[in-house]
Amino acid sequence: MKLQKFLLAVLFSVGFLSCEDVVDVELKESAPRLVVEASLLWDVDKEENTQFIRLTTTAPFFEENIPPAIDATVSVMDDNGREYVFEEMADGIFRNDEIDPSLELEYTLIIEYEGETYSATEPLVPTPQLDFVTQDRGGFSGDDYEFKVYYTDPAEMQNYYLFRYVNDDVSLQIYDDEFTNGNRTFAFFNDEDASTGDIVAFEIQGISRGFYEYMFILRSQSGSSNGGPFQTQPGIVRGNIVNITNPDNFAFGYFRLSGTNMLPYVVQ
Repeated sequence: MKLQKFLLAVLFSVGFLSCEDVVDVELKESAPRLVVEASLLWDVDKEENTQFIRLTTTAPFFEENIPPAIDATVSVMDDNGREYVFEEMADGIFRNDEIDPSLELEYTLIIEYEGETYSATEPLVPTPQLDFVTQDRGGFSGDDYEFKVYYTDPAEMQNYYLFRYVNDDVSLQIYDDEFTNGNRTFAFFNDEDASTGDIVAFEIQGISRGFYEYMFILRSQSGSSNGGPFQTQPGIVRGNIVNITNPDNFAFGYFRLSGTNMLPYVVQ
């Protein structure tokens, strides 16, 4: 009897598995759109600040490769009419090492791609220096490394920041100074994978309010709120890049100019 039950269970399982079919999900594909990665960063501690802009296009959902946008022309022009041309050094990768930005000017990105013109305008946003790092142990297990990286927020203006913590992975935070204006304060990071002797790095970037709001929406769309049956469904997140020729064929991405400061640290 036990053998019969075993054989029936096996036959039932095989029969169930044999009924599985491969389902091909057909997703509606839209026309490719331009995607712009144009974060121009200046570190006052470095003599050279080579800038890169990357252009790609959107791709079907199941496509593993990201198609570059080739044969575009890319330049940045300041308020004084000086133009900085970015040369295409590889497919979709454009480089310039001549820009010496000023806080007094605004800068306009101009992209010519497939007969259409894209544009965006931003000022250079300054950033304070990172002062020092303190560390502690904590987290859920009590063994995570917890870091505080300190800086002094300028009091004369409203400021927005992007912080990066770099170890094996990169952690990002965005912050505004509404409650810390003019004070010495800190950004907080924890790392459960850090080890004594690791060389990590902390970076602060000054960002505009527009980029702060753009990143805030992206962070919300990424599921950091843990989701749920009543969560707002993801929508299209558009940056500041406008298609002048054909506004309906808008691009994704953001153009910005940010001061930046990086502080390396050896985990104790």
